[in-house]
Amino acid sequence: MSIQILLSASSRFPRLQSAATPFLFILLGVIYASWAARIPAIRDVLQLSPAQLGMVLLGGGFGAVASFPLAAWLVGRFGGRRAAWYAGLGLIVVLPALALAPNMLWLVIAAIVLGAASGCFDVAINAIGTAHEKLAGRSTMSLLHAWFSAGAVSGALFGSAMAGFGMTPVVHFSITALVLLPPLYIAYQALPPEQIEKPTSKQYFAIAHGPLVALGIIGFCGAVAEGSIADWSGVFMKDRMGAHDGVAPLAYAGFAALMLLARLVCDRLKDGYGARRVVAVGASLAACGIFIAVAAFNIPLTIFGFALAGAGFASVFPFVFSSAGRHGATALAAVATFSYSGGLIGPPVIGFLAQGWGMQVALGLIGVMAIAIALSASRARWLE
Repeated sequence: MSIQILLSASSRFPRLQSAATPFLFILLGVIYASWAARIPAIRDVLQLSPAQLGMVLLGGGFGAVASFPLAAWLVGRFGGRRAAWYAGLGLIVVLPALALAPNMLWLVIAAIVLGAASGCFDVAINAIGTAHEKLAGRSTMSLLHAWFSAGAVSGALFGSAMAGFGMTPVVHFSITALVLLPPLYIAYQALPPEQIEKPTSKQYFAIAHGPLVALGIIGFCGAVAEGSIADWSGVFMKDRMGAHDGVAPLAYAGFAALMLLARLVCDRLKDGYGARRVVAVGASLAACGIFIAVAAFNIPLTIFGFALAGAGFASVFPFVFSSAGRHGATALAAVATFSYSGGLIGPPVIGFLAQGWGMQVALGLIGVMAIAIALSASRARWLE
């Protein structure tokens, strides 16, 4: 009954409609951070080595990259609104399944499904965000991605609290899924129906080419960095710094919190200084933060280093996806495929490097990626 009342109210209160798109970004952030926060606990239950955990994360990245042709088809066929609803249901269903996996094989399968659902959901909500940006006539994508960061902060802090109270991942994930389902349906109903244009081509898979390659490279390095920090910062805190299960997720929480704050001002900085300069300077800042974190002086300074990296990486995905989204769903999916290949490759590479060289050396690679982003951004003409 209460849901029906809210749905009826959505037609009378424009604010409920305007809140729908930000909530979709929040939802993705909550689920992303919930999984990241409990990776150390799930790893311990299944007794996975760094290399084995890397294979699990490889499954998630593979699912995301493989899903982008499907994502382009969903958005082209049904529009971003319905595509987000379908993919969002998949995310909510698979989240508890991650904690129920009895062994590594089932965990890999669940991670593949999670990656596929998140990839489709990501493209769908960014398509909605691009349409919103065009309608507004100004840069708004960074603010929308700030809502993702808000969700990530909330998810990481809630995960830290659940771990601190001794809640198992399956209880944590089940509560999260049950809480998110009603507002997902409300957001889907609150969004106005889209005028779906029939695509001139039925090609839903495209390889980034020409100027899109530069955007893809920046997105690739950004996905390596963000994915690796999400997946491995908690493990680094627990294994290298000796942090408790309730403290370990605070590294990612700090990363997401500073990313949130930075994204609140990124659109203004873009309008004043240009996207290329903002991304290049931010990536340089991120490199400094990563090198501070991996120095591992103490827990507070390590958290500060990851937080500084979050501020530096804040502008990467909003500006890359905004630039690609101006050229349609297929172009957006092509750049997303290139970008999220970093999410496919990065976390497993970190795991294999950690197995042979140690976690500090492995995470130090992220600082190198940040420098690569800064150099690429300064030369990317389509990053506007």
